[in-house]
Amino acid sequence: MSSRAMRKLHGDRSLDELRSRVLEDDHDAAEDEDVDKDDDEDEMERPAAAPFNPFELLQEDGNDVESDGNDRSTSFPQQGVQTSSKQTSRETATGAKRKKKKKKKRKQADSETKAEDVPENEDEIDASVREVNAMLGALPNGRAGQITHGATAVPMETKAVLAVEHKNLNADNEMRRIFGSNVVRQTEQRKRGRRKAYQRSTWLVNPKAEWPNIGKSGLSMRQLEIKGGYQYFTLEHSKDYQQVQFQFLDAVESLNPQNLTVLLQMHPYHIDTLLQLSEVCKMSEDRQMAAELVERALYNIECSFHTMFSLTQGTCRLDYRRVENRAFFLALFRHAVFVGQRGANRTALEICKLLLSLDPDTDPLGILLMIDHYALRSEQYQVLIRMHDEWEAHKNLSQLPNFAFSLALAHFHNSQDGDTTKADSCLQTALLMYPSALMPLLDKCSIQPDASAKRHPFFSPVSYCNQPAALTQLITLYISRNYAMWKVPEVMKWLESNVSVVLQRVDSQDPVVKEYQTKRQTRYRGTPRNVFRHIILSDIKDAVVSLPPELANTPVLSYDPVPPKDSIISYHIPARQQRASSLRADNGMFAEFFRSMMPSYLPPPPGAAPPDPAVQVGGDDPAGAEGGYLAPNTDLRQSLGTLMDAMRDLLHSLRPPEGGQEEDEEEMEEFD
Repeated sequence: MSSRAMRKLHGDRSLDELRSRVLEDDHDAAEDEDVDKDDDEDEMERPAAAPFNPFELLQEDGNDVESDGNDRSTSFPQQGVQTSSKQTSRETATGAKRKKKKKKKRKQADSETKAEDVPENEDEIDASVREVNAMLGALPNGRAGQITHGATAVPMETKAVLAVEHKNLNADNEMRRIFGSNVVRQTEQRKRGRRKAYQRSTWLVNPKAEWPNIGKSGLSMRQLEIKGGYQYFTLEHSKDYQQVQFQFLDAVESLNPQNLTVLLQMHPYHIDTLLQLSEVCKMSEDRQMAAELVERALYNIECSFHTMFSLTQGTCRLDYRRVENRAFFLALFRHAVFVGQRGANRTALEICKLLLSLDPDTDPLGILLMIDHYALRSEQYQVLIRMHDEWEAHKNLSQLPNFAFSLALAHFHNSQDGDTTKADSCLQTALLMYPSALMPLLDKCSIQPDASAKRHPFFSPVSYCNQPAALTQLITLYISRNYAMWKVPEVMKWLESNVSVVLQRVDSQDPVVKEYQTKRQTRYRGTPRNVFRHIILSDIKDAVVSLPPELANTPVLSYDPVPPKDSIISYHIPARQQRASSLRADNGMFAEFFRSMMPSYLPPPPGAAPPDPAVQVGGDDPAGAEGGYLAPNTDLRQSLGTLMDAMRDLLHSLRPPEGGQEEDEEEMEEFD
């Protein structure tokens, strides 16, 4: 009721007196009556009222507004009716106050319980789990507390060390966090122009608008078995895909660069062709096109995933010995290198974790040799420390020079309040175990070593000329990849102080020095094939030089480098005679002309039979590619290099100009 209506109803008494009287009456009524009585008892004490009409509230509100705006048009009841309306309004106000106090108490109690139950920094998933537990009630035997604790403890402790997050698998998401969404969006629009993409969305890559429709590529995935809580899968090639694979091998052996480009035009999502041409683009310094070809290969593979195959749980396995699975490993490895060169180190780390989870027992591509690099680059120090603590017992990660030095660096950056005790211990252990790494590291960082360390025989390069070649390869690989992280002034000062401590321990004849020397001589006697694959795929010049001569003289195919000796082949290549005859019939004089330009070309004698299909390039390994019409003492590596040079020139000549479609559309708009 408005103030003017109150004055007309109660006479000339002031509003302050009326308000104080109403408040006193309400306070006395609240003290005399129990607030916690049930609503049924209140209804029994009150007289029976007319049925409640909710539309009266609208009328009352409207009357109040009208009385405030124009009091002359408002009619008021007589004095007798005024008394009854006063009592009714007082009772209504008293009942409303009771309900408000009850609701207020309940809200306070709920807020107190919620404040006690809600932990700090709770995310949306944990909050939803807690609310569901609250609605369903506590489980018997105290299981509700266990579920709530498990939900809140998920972030780091209970997840597997190789668990991957979907949002961190895409490099574009990290680019948005680094440079902002507007910059990335403008870059994508500039590349895409006005064309619209109608591609299937995937986790690993974002398909480009200009990519052709994938359709049915002939690649599929099948679940083999479930053993020990892990699911084992394998990729499979259909009959049509196998025929394309045979054509790809023929194109490589034909030494005709046009065959690969024509094959890619006919089958734009053939995995091995994409990987082979990606290497050609990388050799020609066209890294953008090389990365795009690898992304297209990953897009085809991810579209062929089994419904039960998961990228994030770390429980799905692929056997590298199966020929069909190797393309996925190689594409992921090269994709991790490309995104790391773009600065998306967190994405590269997640891809390394995914690669390692596919086959952690054998680690076919040596991911443990570079996962520490991306962990330090992305400042995920706890991931590296946790991996070392959990895997040291069965993997002996401290026997890898990269893990020994990177673990010390992770503890140094992760130290709090300047306490580097743990980091000092790890670095001293690494220097005592691998002393030959100090001088090459300082030389790579362009740092002049201390005179005492330079003259000391423990760090002298002459003392380690006879160390195992395998250890030299690992140290060279680590220094070439991670030397930039040691050039920081704080890190270099910390390294200098620990080198002085190590020299004191050596001079005092610490027994650890003799123990580590024995380990260096007895271990690292041979280099596994996965380390060779890693060095070849990493394409680090200092490490590639250290490859043994027997591997350097063997042709290395970029689509299958150093295949395992126990390969599992699901289907075999047809007889060489049929493939050679079809190859000659398809290529004709043009291909023969290209072959004649090769320095090792020898025309087959008239009526001579094709070479024996049992003779294969790559020795006794059945997974190697078969040879072509070459001279007996031919350097096939040189021939493949000539082929890649010709393919690089051909790709540059066939590549469409950028922005051509946008200019055509603008001209059409101007014409209209």
